[in-house]
Amino acid sequence: MTAIPGIDPATPPSGTGCLECEASGGWWLHLRRCAECGHIGCCDSSPSQHASAHAANSGHPIIRSFEPGEDWFWSYQTEEFYDGPDLAPPEHHPLGQTVPGPSDRVPGDWRSHLH
Repeated sequence: MTAIPGIDPATPPSGTGCLECEASGGWWLHLRRCAECGHIGCCDSSPSQHASAHAANSGHPIIRSFEPGEDWFWSYQTEEFYDGPDLAPPEHHPLGQTVPGPSDRVPGDWRSHLH
């Protein structure tokens, strides 16, 4: 397969949850994986929108869903979905991980915090 700028298939994900939310005690709705460096961030519907902040700050424009059953790529530069290569495992967060999550940090009124 031809290399795609902004995608490094060999780089593993940074963890099983949003890196910044884990560090700050926050929570997320869905997770996104930077296709270049493996950074796991929360989606733009999540309160903190760490995946798009990572893309803006790092210059890494392409993410892939880190949700089970989803294998789509998205470019923040072109605002389009793409097909891409398999990435280093794991391809999604653990199946037992709650959405939103992590369950012990999600407020009862979580829906009112979404974008």
